[in-house]
Amino acid sequence: MPSVDRTRLRAGEDYPADLSEFDRFFPDDAACERYLERLRWPNGFVCPWCGDTRKPWRTTRGPWLCPGCRRRVSVTAGTIFEGTRKPLKLWFIAAWEITGHKYGANALNVKRRLGVGSYKTAWSWLHKFRPAMVRPGRDALGGVVEVDETYVGGEESGARGRFTDKKAIVAVAVEVKDEGYGRVRLRHIPNVQTDTLERFVTDVIAPGATVHTDGWTGYRRLNRLGYDHVVTNQSKSDDPAHTLMPGVHRVASLLKRWLIGTFQGAVSREHLDYYLDEYTFRFNRHTSGSRGLLFHRLIEQAVRTTHTPTKDLFLGTGRGRQ
Repeated sequence: MPSVDRTRLRAGEDYPADLSEFDRFFPDDAACERYLERLRWPNGFVCPWCGDTRKPWRTTRGPWLCPGCRRRVSVTAGTIFEGTRKPLKLWFIAAWEITGHKYGANALNVKRRLGVGSYKTAWSWLHKFRPAMVRPGRDALGGVVEVDETYVGGEESGARGRFTDKKAIVAVAVEVKDEGYGRVRLRHIPNVQTDTLERFVTDVIAPGATVHTDGWTGYRRLNRLGYDHVVTNQSKSDDPAHTLMPGVHRVASLLKRWLIGTFQGAVSREHLDYYLDEYTFRFNRHTSGSRGLLFHRLIEQAVRTTHTPTKDLFLGTGRGRQ
């Protein structure tokens, strides 16, 4: 491993703190590969084929050779980096760009930064990183949680209430705390029917939490699902909606501003969940003062996130959530 501040490493901070240290950590692809190995197998090698934990052999072609099943094992197999023909160093720079800017990075900026000739390459890399921003098995929201929906898209004439023909519907849940707001969860949903909204709530909020919604009938059965359901009927109040339920309205407003400012609003319905993952990652970590830690977390999740072929991304078949 290249020369770095050993004090920080002893403190458990096995990541670069700034750009100059980034270059010392990752001078070449071999250093990037060693970093992936430590993150993928923190307790030692585990063969993905047979589960053997004995020390593997290094082959002349690069991959490991499992002493049990004798299969070749690449550290990138089964991760978002699988099958890449580009240097790992470029992937790491892309991750540094994504985590290093307050409002993120779009494909055009990443293309210019990496010097790759294809906009398609930069676009697909960003989309492969975004699912890695969501940690599997993450803790459900708790305490007091506001829930509502917002609508993403251009102007739509004739739309009334919660019904829309053109806009995408995004379910929003945000923890409300005395000192502000906690974590958020976002999901692109097909409609605002009861079953859809209940599935969202039960997926992202722990039973026993206090769930605050407006008077929409789609939330009427939450008490039966183990939640303390607090209803605010906005139509009967003189106060505006953003005063009655400030958390979800603030998150929705910031989300739309981010989509317009970073991507000029050019986000398709098929790929919306990818962008919601990135926004959730940023919102939930907006108080973090360490760019290096955010980079570390992203790479850590990248080696645990299943590979999605680029063609599936462009066909819109890489995700299948509701």
